[in-house]
Order: sequence, then C-alpha cells, then structure tokens
Amino acid sequence: MSNVQTHDVTALLIEWRAGDSGAIEKLLPLVHGELRRIAKRHMAGERPDHVLQATALVNEVYLRLVDIHRVQWQDRAHFFAMAARLMRRVLVDFARARKNQKRGGALHRVTFDQDLPIASDTPDDLIDIDDALRSLAAQYERKSQVVELRFFGGLSVEETAEVLKISAETVMRDWKFAKNWLMRELSRTRAAAARP
Repeated sequence: MSNVQTHDVTALLIEWRAGDSGAIEKLLPLVHGELRRIAKRHMAGERPDHVLQATALVNEVYLRLVDIHRVQWQDRAHFFAMAARLMRRVLVDFARARKNQKRGGALHRVTFDQDLPIASDTPDDLIDIDDALRSLAAQYERKSQVVELRFFGGLSVEETAEVLKISAETVMRDWKFAKNWLMRELSRTRAAAARP
C-alpha cells in the first residue's frame, strides 16, 4: 500500500470515527485487497473443503465492521489488526457451531513451529488455539495482542510496535515468549484430552 493510500485510510478512519457514515464506503475499496490477503492467510490453515472462502470471510468482516461504533480508530495498522481479530472470531464461531453440530470428535494435532504456523484442519484445532490465546490474554494481555497482530493480522514487527506503542525489541521478546507459552498450553490440552 502506498504512502498516499495509507494516509487516505487513516484519514477515512478518522472521519468514520467522527461519525461520517460515508467514510466507510470510501474506505472499503482501499482496504479490500489487504483484507483478502489477510483472509487468505487465515483460510490457508483451514481444510480445503471449508464452507467459507476468503471472499466470504472478507464479506462477513465487512458486516461486522459496519456494526462497530465504539472503536477509536488510530490508523491503518490498527484497522487491519481489528479486521484480523474479527476474521479469527468468525472462524472460531464457525468452528464452535460446527463442533456443536457434530457433538464431539477426536482430538487432532495442532502444530506450532518457530514461525508459528498453525494447522487447523478441524473445529477442535481452531477452538483449542482460541482457548489457548484467551488463556494467554488472561495472564499476559500484551503478549496475546502481539500474537494476534503478527500472526493473524500479518503486521510487521514495526507495525505491531506502533499499534501497541512499545519498542520493536519488546515485540520480539513478547513474540518469543508467546510462541513458547502457546506450545506448552496446547501440549497440556492434548495430554489432558488423551487421558482416559
């Protein structure tokens, strides 16, 4: 995204925050491509026959964004972080609904490597990840936000630092801590589920 577009996005977010309902209609075409990229990243971890596709995920996020009235939009990075969070919520809500329909099922492996890729072939995987992130947030809110912004939002270290108003070094420390913490938490979840 060019500097002009970044400035336009920020200006439109400020107008939208101030109550200009027309600002969202101008904003959406500017952010559509980036939202699709984030949605594709989210959908890459889903099973190939998932009912939702990237376009449907973006559309659902549009609907949820339009209903948000209390957000104090800061800038482009804040907007995309919120969009990424909403995408994760849509997928988790979908997974929980799917799991409730099936009522059970076997536990499946969730993998984290050093770059934090997540395999979420089943509703249980996505729900386990969401539960682990919620547990992390309960104890270490900022570290959880770093994971959301970096992994789910696709923000760079610098963009994450800007949104959270911390240094890039702190982002990297939080990122390393959070990855290790989440791997331990998911291992505990798997071990508990494997017990008879």
